Amino acid sequence: MEFLNNLIEYYDELYPVSKSQKKFFEDLLKQYEMPTRILGIGCASGFFEHSLALKGYDVTGIESSRAMLESANRRRRLPNTAIRFFQMDTIEMSRFLGKKFYNVISCLNSQIIFIHDETLLRKFFFDCKALLTDNGTLVIQLGNFSSFEQNHTFEIPTHKSIRVSLISKITETTDGKFLLNQELDRGDNHFIQVLKDVLVLPITPDMIENFAKEAGFKSINFYEGWTQNPFTGDTNNLVCVLQ
Repeated sequence: MEFLNNLIEYYDELYPVSKSQKKFFEDLLKQYEMPTRILGIGCASGFFEHSLALKGYDVTGIESSRAMLESANRRRRLPNTAIRFFQMDTIEMSRFLGKKFYNVISCLNSQIIFIHDETLLRKFFFDCKALLTDNGTLVIQLGNFSSFEQNHTFEIPTHKSIRVSLISKITETTDGKFLLNQELDRGDNHFIQVLKDVLVLPITPDMIENFAKEAGFKSINFYEGWTQNPFTGDTNNLVCVLQ
């Protein structure tokens, strides 16, 4: 991921926190007594995590990219907030983080697809279950990969801001692996590489349901977005709520 630095300047504007996302989490977090403890997996620049900390929640963010983590830590100058960030892969969560500690765990913006091995993906769900309190909630947001094209390529809907567009494409290789390529288009016929041939796993609702049940989640709900309309399979986005 040597090109990921090219994305940092634009990350927050390409992945904004919408009003519906804020409302979704406000409603969810009302279920828990303060100070509610939240873990953000693949927190990137930490923008969303900081918005939660400002509301008085106790927030932890983990991110594997050192450059992204530095961007998140630069925001930690806000007074009277309980927030911390760690450089950590998902495979390390159960080793270093507290069991039965977090009320809510989130993994947003399709970060889960970077767990490209099914064995490690299964471990992810077991680890999240172990880190959550007995009534805790796991929220996963990702693209709808159910409609992976028969020609072995999948173009993820482009993220756009005023300055740039993020173009993402997943290609299936002849040996059944999936490679993600991303580049920024600045609108001047100048493309900037972000990710090149990075292994991913296009995760479907069926896979999530199967792994979640194995890990002990009893309630599994799928929505087409933060508005909580039932998932029909016709939308680009998928929000999963597991308890």
